[in-house]
Amino acid sequence: MSAPRGGQRPPSKAQQSRRAARELAVQGIYQWQLTGKSITTVEAEFRSQVADDDLEDHENWHKVMEIADLALFHELMHGVVRFKDDLDASLAPLLDRRIEDVDPIELAILRLGTYELSRRLEVPYRAVINEGVELAKSFGATDGHKYINGILDKLAGRLRSAEVRARR
Repeated sequence: MSAPRGGQRPPSKAQQSRRAARELAVQGIYQWQLTGKSITTVEAEFRSQVADDDLEDHENWHKVMEIADLALFHELMHGVVRFKDDLDASLAPLLDRRIEDVDPIELAILRLGTYELSRRLEVPYRAVINEGVELAKSFGATDGHKYINGILDKLAGRLRSAEVRARR
């Protein structure tokens, strides 16, 4: 999880917990996309992950699992899978390539962001975009966060036009 930028308050425990849930969810969605395993199996594997050869990664994994909002993790993963076709239909017109050609980690982040914009209306659209950008900075390609920002910003204008207009 990233540190606060200059002048910003550090994230609250609840914010850290939600960010950790999103980090895990992106990794789970990514695994689901690549392996074709059921999302229930992927979630079970995440919850029962055991140590591997890289102790540092193992320690980081457990730190994230310890603070993550596991109910949110569950909702995000299962929601993205359940509504995948609707999410992809919302995303497709905004992409500069076929959905199958989007980098798998960026696609996982975009699907997660689209799910939150369309199904979790209690989360401000700016928070959804910011989380997507931060996830892309952590897991995506060098400039992937710019792509994520552009797509989610356009999508917010379509899915949450009243909220976006009120903000501007």
